[in-house]
Amino acid sequence: MPDEMQERAGVPVLVCDPAGPPVATEQDALDLIGAAFLGAQVVAVPASRFDERFFSLGTRFAGDVMQKFVNYRMRLAVVGDISTQLAQSSALRALVHESNRGGHVWFVPDLDALDERLRAAS
Repeated sequence: MPDEMQERAGVPVLVCDPAGPPVATEQDALDLIGAAFLGAQVVAVPASRFDERFFSLGTRFAGDVMQKFVNYRMRLAVVGDISTQLAQSSALRALVHESNRGGHVWFVPDLDALDERLRAAS
């Protein structure tokens, strides 16, 4: 399935293909934001598409990517199981916890959980 616009819980979401290109650079993140400017309010990216550096906070890659989404007022949902990465990093656990309390970047296990977050946010 290619990346596609979907209405989820009444919100336009760019749902990204799990088999799509990796998000390995800030430019890759900007490309997703650009694609979402066709009408999406949220970009749902499978966790598997993120370069492993995203989950290693010492690289600062996650912060740089997340800041791009905030700067362009586009919400990011990282969708998928990241339990292995969470088990390895208390800093990542703290980041996920704080992000999920806010409204710009969410880490959710699946699209159904994203739908619940979107309904709760509206």
